[in-house]
Parts: sequence; C-alpha cells; structure tokens
Amino acid sequence: MLKKILLGMMALIVVLVAVLLVRTFSYGSGSVGDRIELADVPAVSAEEAAAHLSEAIQFRTITVAPGDPRPGQEGPWLEFQDWLQATYPAAHAAMKRELVPGTLTLLYTWEGSDPSLNPLLLMAHQDVVPVNIGTEGDWTGAPFAGEIIDGYVYGRGALDDKGNLIALMEAAEALAKAGFQPERTVHFMFGHDEEVSGSGAQAGIALLKSRGISPEMVLDEGFMVLDPSPLTGKRMGFIGVSEKGYTTLVITAHATGGHSSMPPRNSAAVNLSRAIISLDENQMPADFSKPPISDLLEASSRDMPFMNRMAFANLWLFKGMVDSSFSKIPAGNAMIRTTTAPTMLAGSAKENVLPQRAMATVNFRIHPNDTPESVMQHVKDLTSDIEGIEVSLGEGGISSPASPVSPTDNRAYAVLASVAEKVGDGAPAAPSLVLGATDARYASAISKNVYRFAPALVKEEDTHGFHGTNERLEVANMKRLSEGYAQIILGMDGPNE
Repeated sequence: MLKKILLGMMALIVVLVAVLLVRTFSYGSGSVGDRIELADVPAVSAEEAAAHLSEAIQFRTITVAPGDPRPGQEGPWLEFQDWLQATYPAAHAAMKRELVPGTLTLLYTWEGSDPSLNPLLLMAHQDVVPVNIGTEGDWTGAPFAGEIIDGYVYGRGALDDKGNLIALMEAAEALAKAGFQPERTVHFMFGHDEEVSGSGAQAGIALLKSRGISPEMVLDEGFMVLDPSPLTGKRMGFIGVSEKGYTTLVITAHATGGHSSMPPRNSAAVNLSRAIISLDENQMPADFSKPPISDLLEASSRDMPFMNRMAFANLWLFKGMVDSSFSKIPAGNAMIRTTTAPTMLAGSAKENVLPQRAMATVNFRIHPNDTPESVMQHVKDLTSDIEGIEVSLGEGGISSPASPVSPTDNRAYAVLASVAEKVGDGAPAAPSLVLGATDARYASAISKNVYRFAPALVKEEDTHGFHGTNERLEVANMKRLSEGYAQIILGMDGPNE
C-alpha cells in the first residue's frame, strides 16, 4: 500500500514538473504587437542638438505650485518661446504656431495633405522643477548653466523634459529642411506647467476637442530604453500604455481629549496609528493577469533568468512568491498594485494635551486594476472595526482614475516598438505602466491611442537625475531622440495599412 502511495506521489511530481516546464518554455514570444520597417530620416548632429539643449536649460521655466508662472513672472517662458522661433526657422515656417488661450502652452500645427487622416499629436513640456536649496554645489554642472561635460548635458530639464522638447523641434527642423510634407497632420503641444498641474495641456486638449480633432496617436514623455532593465538585468525598451491614477484620503480618529496626565488606552493618536498600520500591513491586491503587466512580463520573458521565467509562466503556483519578490522593491511594488503612502500627520497643538482629532493624510497612486471608489472602500473596510475612525477625500477633492490602457495591436504601437528596438540595438520593447503623472493623462479625452515613450537609451544610474541632483542627458541621446522622433513621424504618415 505504501509503495503504491509513493509511486502515485512520484507520478504526480513528474506530471507537475512536466507541466511547469512545458508552460515555461512556451511562455511569451519575446514581443507584443507588430513591427514595421523604419524609413530613413535626415541626419541630426548630436553635438548641435546638445548645444541647443544646453541653451534651452538656461531659461528658468520653473514651476512650484499650481498657477505658476504668476502674473509678471512669465518672462522665462516668453524668452524661451522666442528662442525656439529663432533657433528653428524651417520648422516655424512649415507649421502654424499658437498659444492655447489663457495659457503659455504652445500648440503647433503642420497641416497634412490628406485632411481625412486623423492627426498625430506629439507632446512635451516647457517647465521644470526647482533645485533644492543648498544642493546647488552638489551638481557636476551648475543646474541652470546647461554645461556639457564628458559627453553629457547637465541641468534641470535635461531629462525632464526639455531634452524631448528640443529633440522634437530638431526632428521637425530636419524634416522641414529636407522638404517633407506630411499627409497626416502633425501637432506639437508643449505644456507650460506639467510639473504642478498640467492645466496648460488640459486646456490644449480641450481646444483640440472643440475643433473635433481625434489623434491617431498621442505621444508624451514617460519611458525610454533602459540599460539595464531592472526586470531582466539587460537592455530593454519600455512603452507606457497607461499611467496610474491619483487620490488622497484623510483618516481622522475622533476621541475624548483632555490632559496627558490621564491618558485613556484608546486615544485618537493610538487609534489613528492602528489604522495606518492596518493599511500598511494590508496592501491592495496585485494582479498579474491583465495588461499592461501581463504583456510586460510576456514581452520580457526571453531575457529573464530561467527561474524567473518559470515563476511568471506558472503564476497559478508561484503568484505569492512573485508578489512578495516585487513588493520588496518600491518600483516593483508600484508596478503591480495601487500604492499606499501615509504622508502627513496632525494631532494636538501641545505636548501635554490629548487631541480630540488626530489625522493622517494618505496618498494612493491607483493601478488600472482599481478605481478611486475601490480605494475608498478598501480603506473603510480595513478601519471599520477601529473606534472613532472617519475616512474622507483629501482637501481639494483631487481624485482621478488610472488612464485607460492603450492598445498594442495597432500601427501606433508597432511604430513605437520598432523605434524602441532600433534605439536599443535589438533589445526587446514591452508595454508598461507609468508610475507618475504626465500631461498625456488628459489626452484620453480625444484619443484611445495614448503612449508615453522617448527614443533615448538611458543608463540606469542616469535615471536618478529625474527631479534630483545631477540631472543629465548623454549628448549621443540627442541624435537618438531627434532621429527617433522623425522616424515616428514618418512611420505614422499616410493611411493605415
């Protein structure tokens, strides 16, 4: 009898191993969506484009709070826009330029010869974040000097987002000089306040909507080709097909106040702490079965270590282990679930007074699997058994869902993936989820094909410059970006096949 049980167990193990191996070796094709043959484009000088980026960085288009720039402080934007006109004469001769009414957001229109084709919308933003006071001396190149040192352009905005803006204009200038006339109308939109609210891009999208414009593709900042990818340890292109939503909740604990010499066991501060710990220990669930995460894992499978590939191919067995592994890394955790971040605390105004109300502000970045309503319900469910807890929307009531997930089975994605793989010298490109907010979030009101990608090859260590010290962009990337954007324009031109 025992022998039969052992034989049966061994047979089950053999079957299990066979299933795991078959699923592993058949998992993923290494690509998502189609690819196209890219057209030749006019050459762009990396050095000249980098010199232009250097000049652009010197315009201090800094935004700190919604409403920036304040009246009377528009000078850097206006000077920058005049500089664009002087620096790119062929592009400005080919396109109509206008300011979105009531804003400093630029909108260019390069009229196509076939008005029946939906246009292309390429986006970037003019503004930059400030440099933390006292850290200026930590920079290799002064933050607003645009210095070029050892093959890099240093300065605030080099990565985010003047590098992309200048490269778009370099592409337009090169194409215009070469005599290119698009069949499909091309729009360029350069928001003026993306870093604080994106009101300029929001107004620009509303303007396009009022004109009945529905772009065939919208492209904004977001991802690039990373070397190496944190997912595979190898070079890989990421194309943002969605970005996370945003909501802030206030958790308030109510209790009897009084003198701290006679504290109760369940004060407002204690109950608030219980609520915060409950949220931290019970994160919102991860889901690997839906795009863009499912597509990202499949597209990157060819470059994964064997054990990782086996785990992703057999989530029915290894989901808990994969979830735990992702959750240990902040960026990985943010990729697979709605994140929970307590950011502000308030209570008593004096050390010997018990608060009648203790409050925590908790910021959530919402995954496409969730909604602001499901986040609110999650928090209420977790805190329902804690005495005196109230959950409400944060001040200002700002709450927005994740953007829709854009398709990967169309020409737009095929063009972007083809350009990404060229920039990466054959490295795979995959759809992914942008963790922060971009101006592109407004564009889903006029197009279902909204993507976030820049054709640059960026080393992992250089990504730390986003909003940080020593923001920089490799000079060679100005050629990649400029020619990559030109290839995107040509790849999208003409009727869909």
